[in-house]
Amino acid sequence: MKEASIAKHKYAPKLYKKMGREKHDRIFAVLLLLPALIIVGFTTFFPIAKSVIMSFFNYKLKANADYYWNDFLNYKELFQEGEIFSAIGTTFKFMTVTVILIFIIGLILSNILNKDVKGRAVLRSVVLLPWIIPTIVTGLLWMWIFQPQYGVLNYILMKLNIIADPINWVASMKFALYSVVTASVWRQIPFITIMLLAGMQGIPNDLYEAATIDGANSRQCFFKVTLPMLSNVIKSTLLISIITNFKQFPLFWIMTGGGPVNKTTTLAIMTYKNSFVNLNFGKGAAVSTIWLVILIVFSIVYNKVFKTARD
Repeated sequence: MKEASIAKHKYAPKLYKKMGREKHDRIFAVLLLLPALIIVGFTTFFPIAKSVIMSFFNYKLKANADYYWNDFLNYKELFQEGEIFSAIGTTFKFMTVTVILIFIIGLILSNILNKDVKGRAVLRSVVLLPWIIPTIVTGLLWMWIFQPQYGVLNYILMKLNIIADPINWVASMKFALYSVVTASVWRQIPFITIMLLAGMQGIPNDLYEAATIDGANSRQCFFKVTLPMLSNVIKSTLLISIITNFKQFPLFWIMTGGGPVNKTTTLAIMTYKNSFVNLNFGKGAAVSTIWLVILIVFSIVYNKVFKTARD
């Protein structure tokens, strides 16, 4: 007992010194992160909080317009007018179709680029081109392609006798939304392709060799080895794509402006129109708060679904 007590007192200073050093390291790490946290707070959390608070007030940039608490009037008007429901439906429809298409096409392209095919280096460079082009240029490019009189798409379809008369794609009630979907898919394919390709190249070849020895063919290797190993990459990539398309604004504003007859009015377009066209910042903030809540709830459900599927 005496020897144990002596040993305890002998090593106690070293233990306290180690604990003190660990505490010092944690404080130092917090101090290093503090400037970045302050910047993120002022550039992200502060504007979000201000927008949420603004949504409960009458805030109009018009003559003799007072700033005051309006008893949820902004939200009441949104739900009474009913346009918010149409905007939510259009947003989800656009997001769902776009994300499904870019994921399927990106998965096919990444699988091809992961193989030892001729000209793979050139293909990897070419596939990045749509992502490099600015969104505004992408919108203008696809507007020219969809142009009813001189557009390339109508010209090809008429030459092939698929259509008899030119179609005004971006002004059509039937095709306007899918015109924007096409432009969005074309621009986002490179991102998801590169992300999935990076994930595929991180999969050890030993797994494929073991699966082949067990009698698995290429299709079985893809579904039993590649996809399970890509689960984390797929989860993060899809979430980024969902959020990106949920708040898509530039392509809609450039190509359709929310028309025809609000057929392509999404939550982002509705926020912009209320805030900067109608100069009703309170109502615009209410719309943005609604889709912020939708995104937060969706992200929580999404993570739980992926966690359950993985378990």
